[in-house]
Amino acid sequence: MRANHPSPVDQADTIAPLTRTLLRDVLGLSQERVNAFEADTPLFGALPELDSMAVAGLLTEMEDRFDILIEDDDIDGDTFETFGSLVAFARGKVAQ
Repeated sequence: MRANHPSPVDQADTIAPLTRTLLRDVLGLSQERVNAFEADTPLFGALPELDSMAVAGLLTEMEDRFDILIEDDDIDGDTFETFGSLVAFARGKVAQ
């Protein structure tokens, strides 16, 4: 019988949909557009809405929504390369 409390695996499984919502809200993208994102969908450099100012806003919202702390050293060029790399980054921070 399954417990009513979410396990860490259940919580990790929410990271991708929450990241979609985050991108939709912060960048003003349509739900249909973010729903179409695959792991290899390019982000930074491919989405005109995702510029350096938007990256700062996304990081702030990630901290708030995922209840994590993101240090400057945590971010590198690969973090926002694809939807999958962003989700992997979020999963890694939530798991810490």
